[in-house]
Amino acid sequence: MTPAHAAFLDDLRRAMPASRIFTDPLSTLAYGTDASCYRLQPQIVARVDSETEVGDLLRLARRHRVAVTFRAAGTSLSGQAVSDSVLALLGDGFNRGEVLDGGARIRLGPGMIGAHANAMLAPYGRKLGPDPASIDTAKIGGIAANNSSGMCCGTRDNSYHTMQAIRLMLVDGTVLDSADPASVAAFRHSHAGLLDALAQLSGELAGDVELAARVRRKYRLKNTTGYGINALLDFADPLEMLTHLLIGSEGTLGFIAEITFHAVVEYPHKASALVCFDDLRHCCRAVSALGEARARHGVSAVELIDSRSLRAVQSKPELPDFLRRPVGPDSACLLIELRAGGAAQLAEHIEAISSLLVGFEPQLSSGFSRDAGVCAGYWALRKGLFPAVGAARRTGTTVVIEDVAFPVPRLADGVAGLTALFDRHGYDEALLFGHALDGNLHFVFAPGFDSPAEVARYAAFMQDVSDLVAGEYDGSLKAEHGTGRNVAPFVRQEWGDAAWNIMRRIKALFDPDGLLNPDVIITDNDRLHLENLKLMPAADDIVDRCTECGFCEPACPSHGLTLSPRQRIAVWRRIRQLERDGGGEAELAALQSGYRYRAIATCAATGMCATRCPVGVDTGQLMQRLRGPSRHPGLARFAARHMASMTAAARTGLRLAHLAGGRGTIPLIPVALPRAAAPLPAPSGDGEPVVLLVSCVNRALADGDDGQSTAWHTVNLLRRAGFAPVYPPDRDGLCCGQPFASANAAEALAVSGRALNAALLRASDDGRHPVYLDNGPCAARVLQAQRDGLLDARLQLCEAAGFLVERVLPRLTIRRRLPELALHIPCSVTAIGAAGHLRRLAASCCERLTVPDIACCGFAGAKGFTAPELNAHSLRRLAPALPAACRHGVSMSRSCQIGLSEHGGIAYRGIEALLDACSGEESESSAYRWLLD
Repeated sequence: MTPAHAAFLDDLRRAMPASRIFTDPLSTLAYGTDASCYRLQPQIVARVDSETEVGDLLRLARRHRVAVTFRAAGTSLSGQAVSDSVLALLGDGFNRGEVLDGGARIRLGPGMIGAHANAMLAPYGRKLGPDPASIDTAKIGGIAANNSSGMCCGTRDNSYHTMQAIRLMLVDGTVLDSADPASVAAFRHSHAGLLDALAQLSGELAGDVELAARVRRKYRLKNTTGYGINALLDFADPLEMLTHLLIGSEGTLGFIAEITFHAVVEYPHKASALVCFDDLRHCCRAVSALGEARARHGVSAVELIDSRSLRAVQSKPELPDFLRRPVGPDSACLLIELRAGGAAQLAEHIEAISSLLVGFEPQLSSGFSRDAGVCAGYWALRKGLFPAVGAARRTGTTVVIEDVAFPVPRLADGVAGLTALFDRHGYDEALLFGHALDGNLHFVFAPGFDSPAEVARYAAFMQDVSDLVAGEYDGSLKAEHGTGRNVAPFVRQEWGDAAWNIMRRIKALFDPDGLLNPDVIITDNDRLHLENLKLMPAADDIVDRCTECGFCEPACPSHGLTLSPRQRIAVWRRIRQLERDGGGEAELAALQSGYRYRAIATCAATGMCATRCPVGVDTGQLMQRLRGPSRHPGLARFAARHMASMTAAARTGLRLAHLAGGRGTIPLIPVALPRAAAPLPAPSGDGEPVVLLVSCVNRALADGDDGQSTAWHTVNLLRRAGFAPVYPPDRDGLCCGQPFASANAAEALAVSGRALNAALLRASDDGRHPVYLDNGPCAARVLQAQRDGLLDARLQLCEAAGFLVERVLPRLTIRRRLPELALHIPCSVTAIGAAGHLRRLAASCCERLTVPDIACCGFAGAKGFTAPELNAHSLRRLAPALPAACRHGVSMSRSCQIGLSEHGGIAYRGIEALLDACSGEESESSAYRWLLD
C-alpha cells in the first residue's frame, strides 16, 4: 500500500465503520473482480452506505490525492469498474425505490437491481426504458453510468432520454438535485464557472457545423464511446447539459446518488417469429424495412443471428426442428418481437409485418406465435449464443463480448467485415449477433492472454476492428457496453481531434485532479486496453467454464456477507495458480486462511447460482467437494440406520428447549423455534391411493403452535380431495438423504437411499400409485436421486406443489381468502421447476400476493443453526418488503419457515396448512385459527 493510501485509510476508518473497509488480500482480490477481461486489485475497498459516506470518501480522496472508482453490480464488460486504488462498492443504503404518479415515474437509488425496479412498476403496466441483458443483476447506478440499453429500448428509451431528474455529487463534494429548485439555485450560484464553461463548449460545438452534424448523426446510432457530447447540442441550459453528461460517464465525472426515470409502457400482448434468409443482404434490407415500420406496427425487437451462430446452436436439443438444416456462409436469421396493447391490434401488426417480410425472400419462417412458451424457446435460442462460446472455450481463455454499431444501411457490409476479421486473426469460435434495428452487433470470442503472442494477436484484432467500424463506416466502437479501459485508447480515432479535445476539456472541468476512475474513457495510454488483462487459470473442472459475469450474485445468500460464487471462483483460481507456480507464499497463506470460512463454510450449496449462470456453473458443488468427506462417518451411518430414534430425540429436544424458555435466549436456538410435532395421523379414507412420504423434518417439527405436523394438514387435504393417503413401511425411519449428502457421508447416503427405494416400491405397488413428497428440499433430493438412477424409475414421484395444483386444488372449494399473503419460494422449489405451481397455490388463497425477490433464504438445512448470520443476511430485506397489512406467510420448506418467521416478523406456514385452513370447514381445521391471528 502506498503512503498516500495508508494515510487515506487511517482517516477513512474514522469516517465510516471499519467493518465495511477491506484491505486484506482475499477481500481486495474478490471485490476487485468484475465481468470485464481486466483484473486490477484495489488497495482499499470501501462499502459505502450513504451519501454522507460518499462525501467523506471523496473529501479524503482529495486530501490524499488517491483515485476512486465506484461500482454497483460489477457486470460491466469494458473495464470501467476495476481499480488499483480505492474501490467504492454501493451498500444496502442505496438500494431504494419509489413509484411516482401511478407508475409514470420511478425514483431509484443507484444500488437497486434493474429487475427489482421493473417488479415495482409491473402492477402499473410499466417498466424501465433501459433493458440490458444483465438487468436481473445490473444495478441502476451502473445502468445509468454506462447509458446501457438492450434489445428493445433502442436509442429512444435509454437512460439519457428517459431520465427525468438526477441527484449527483461532484468530486468537490457538492450535491446537485435537479428535482429540487433550492438545490438547483444554489448550484447555479456556487458552480457558475463550470456552467459557463459548458455553455462555451456548447457554443464551440454548435459553431462547428460539420462536427455538430456528425455528432447528431452518430447519436442516432447507439453510441457509448466517449462522453455524450450530444448533450451540448440537445439542451440550451448548461445545467441540463451537465446532468445529461453524467449519463454514460462511467463514474469519471461524478457520483449518481439517485435518479428518477420516466417509465415506459410494458405492452401485454406479444408475438415472436424466427425468419431465416439465405442471403445476408436480403436479411439486412428486411431490417431496414422493419425499422421503418417500428412505430406503426409494434416492432419492439429484431435480433440478427449470423451463420456462425446458427451452426453453433444446431446441436442444442431445444432448437426448433425447422432450423436443423445446412447453413450457408451467407445465411442469417432474424428473431422478431411485436408488441401491442390489445389482441386485435397485435393481430393487425402480425398481418402487416408478415406481408412486409415476404418481399425480402425469406428462405423459411416459423410464423408469429403468441404462445408464451414457444416465444420463450425462441428467445432462449438467442440467449444461448453466449454460452455457446463461454461453455465450450479452452480452459484458461477469457470470454470477451464486444459491441459495435454500424449505420443500418451498411449492416450487411459490417457483418461481412467483422466475419473476415475473425477469420484473419484465427478466432474461429467467434459468434456474431445483435440488436439489428439499431445496427448494434455483439460478437463473442475467447482469446487467451497467457502469452505475449496471444496478447499481440488480440491487439492486432482490436486495431482492425477500430479501423473497420470507426474508420471505414463511422460507426460506434462501443454501442451500449461503455468505453471503459477497453476502447479508451480508440476514442480519439473514432471521434477525431476536435471532438476528442472537447471530451478532454469536459473531464478537466469536472475532475481537474483526475481522481475519478482515471484512464477510463479519457486516456493518453495507447496500450491501456492491453494492460492488466485477466488470466483465467485452471482451477477445477466444475468451475473452469465460469466467465466471472456476476449473474449468480443476486441469487447467493452469502453475497455481501462473505463471498459470492463469482468471488469464490476468482479466489480459488488464484489459490490454485499460486500452488502450481510457486512463489507468493505470503499471499497464498492469506488467501487460504480466510477461504475456509468465507468461501466454504458460508456457502449454502443450494445450486441457485447455477440457475442464474449463463454456462450452468454450480459453485456449491466445488465448495461441497472442498469440504472433504464427513469427519464422522460412523455417526452418519448410525443416524441413517436409526432415523426413527433420531427424529424422536429431536422432538424431545424441542420440548425441553421450550420448557427451558429457549426461544432466543439459548445460543443457536432461533426465536421462531418450532414446537415438536405430534405423532403422524393415522391414514384412512376411501379413494385413490397416494403414498405420503413425510420428511424427517416434518416428522420432528410442528407446523404452527398447535403442535400439528404438515402431515396432518396434508392428510386432511388428500382426504378432502378424494384420495386415500398411505404411509410407506418404516415411515419414521426413512430419510431422503439430504443431511448425509450435505455432510459428504457417502455410505450413510447409500444406506438411506436403499431403504427409501425399497419402502416406496412396496408402498406404491411397484410404482402403480403416486408418491407425494411433502417438503421442497427433500423433494429435490429424492427427484435427483431418481435421475441419478439411485431410485427405481417406476416410482411416480410427485413434488407437493405440482400434485396439489394439478390433482388436489381442482377438487377443493376455497371457502376463505386472506386479504394479504407473503410467499417465499424456496430455492429447492425453484430448482425442481415448481415455483409457478407454488405461486398459483398461494394466489388461490389470497386477494393480494407478495413475493419478495429472495432466491435463497440461507437457512440451508442446518446452516440456520450453525451459521445463523447467513440466514440473517439473506433475509435482511424481507421485513421491509412486506406490506404493512400482511400478517401471514407461506412457503414449502419447514426449515426455511423458521428463519422466515424470525426475520420477517410474521408466521410462515407450509402450503398444506394454508390450503387446509382455506378449504376446510371451521370445525375441521385448527389451522383456521392461524388465519385469525
